[in-house]
Amino acid sequence: MNNQPQAELEWRDGTIPISRKFDDPYFSLDNGLAETRHVFIDGNDLPQRFGGDFQIGELGFGTGLNFLTVWKVWEEAGSPGTLSFTTFEAFPMAIADMENALTAFPEVAPWAAKMIDGLTKGDTKFGPVTLNIVVGDVRQTLPQSDLMADAWFLDGFSPAKNPEMWGADLMAEVGRHTAQNGTAATYTAAGHVRRALEDAGFVVTRTAGYGRKRHMTRALKR
Repeated sequence: MNNQPQAELEWRDGTIPISRKFDDPYFSLDNGLAETRHVFIDGNDLPQRFGGDFQIGELGFGTGLNFLTVWKVWEEAGSPGTLSFTTFEAFPMAIADMENALTAFPEVAPWAAKMIDGLTKGDTKFGPVTLNIVVGDVRQTLPQSDLMADAWFLDGFSPAKNPEMWGADLMAEVGRHTAQNGTAATYTAAGHVRRALEDAGFVVTRTAGYGRKRHMTRALKR
């Protein structure tokens, strides 16, 4: 990760990282952890679906908060099998910045410490849980991936500020890399995103969002 272009940040209140490139915060200004649980954990019907070799795909790794949240949920549920988390990130955050941002979430501190140590050492296999960070433009890296996800966390910056992460071609690739009866969830309910997911083979539902966001999107691959 250290040889790749890194995220350029500003800090709000010393704890909330804001992307200079996309002028967008990395997590909810209300409660980033609660938003992750509502959108990505509940939105993909987890942890009930865990078992076997469960594969999660993510667009936009950011601080790693989503990974830490699902890792915590997976462990606390006593889930069987293994968990593989593959995330696609064009501008990885410096490890020191990631560590600083995650201090805002003491609930995941034990998992954050393990992740930071693993990233520092270049070893991101944590027993039955594996983190795979794919660095580069996801429009190029996802088509080359052999990932077949059981669940997707679609967590790029907002469609208005980061349209490349939400285009129809990329959503089609998400569909092609989703197992039958796999799911996807995202905080956005933008019409063009929902239509792109439908065209990619998903049954799409608009549901209640978190905090100030009235709606979010859930999708089921048939």
